Amino acid sequence: MTESRRQSGTAGILLGLLSYGLFSVQDATIKWLVASLPVSEVLFFRSVVIVIACLVIGRGRLLERTLAMRMKGRIVFRSILVLVAWLLYFTAARSLPLAQLLSLYFASPLIVTVLSVPVLGERVTPGHWLAVLIGFAGVLVVTNPLGLHISLPALLVLTAAAIWAYGVILMRQIARHESSFVHIFAMSLVFLLGTGAAGAFSWRAPSGHELVLLLGVSVFGGLAQFILFEAAQHAAAMALATVEYTSLIWAFILGYAIWGDIPPLSTFAGAGLILLAGLLLVLTERRGARRLASLLPSPTQRSPAQKR
Repeated sequence: MTESRRQSGTAGILLGLLSYGLFSVQDATIKWLVASLPVSEVLFFRSVVIVIACLVIGRGRLLERTLAMRMKGRIVFRSILVLVAWLLYFTAARSLPLAQLLSLYFASPLIVTVLSVPVLGERVTPGHWLAVLIGFAGVLVVTNPLGLHISLPALLVLTAAAIWAYGVILMRQIARHESSFVHIFAMSLVFLLGTGAAGAFSWRAPSGHELVLLLGVSVFGGLAQFILFEAAQHAAAMALATVEYTSLIWAFILGYAIWGDIPPLSTFAGAGLILLAGLLLVLTERRGARRLASLLPSPTQRSPAQKR
């Protein structure tokens, strides 16, 4: 049982790594698109594609399961929170350089770790705290935000980070009761309604090139969300919070591939700290699993009542 739990936690971390890699591709594409298209329009197109894909796959059964959800109110509430966070974040992306944007946003994992104790009842070990702090230190080394002036876009990103952190906590709670497929469908429906209402006042017809990018955003974003929901069923919220730091590495890789940005040496030093944080996280999770295994009786030591 303990071995299974350990494998489940490792699988959750690996799924989280894949999810945040896909989210990085999505974010880079959206940052490109919002330079010419309204944020609400980009998110609306993304929601339309995801809703259609879910209906094609799930059909009538999906609608029945969605209507039968036990946590409708919480899912709708989380969807609204995430939508607001995304609107704030990508609005700020128009004005802030990528390094400053990410350095502010990565306050979110720290908030997740703090909230996971009173809200989820998860145990935060010294190893978890150290991993989060090392990861955040790596972000600071890479982005060097010391000279950042507090502006409206900066405040928008900080607000988005706080909202997203609480959204991660809610996602962990929902994942214990609802399937990932139903969750992503219900969330996309809320996004569709919200962005459709907002986009009606600022719609601009996209070009053929922009339509291709919008489709890419939808595919990568939909897959990333589904995989992240699956990861939340296996890994603790604090584990996913630390794994999220790997998004920074992807951001600089994509920045070079798309815009030709060449990171300074400080980027590699910070990336090393982020990878160290991820390694420490894995070691902490495995040590906790071994400690739990040592406290549980083996099958040969169990009483007849325990074996039944």
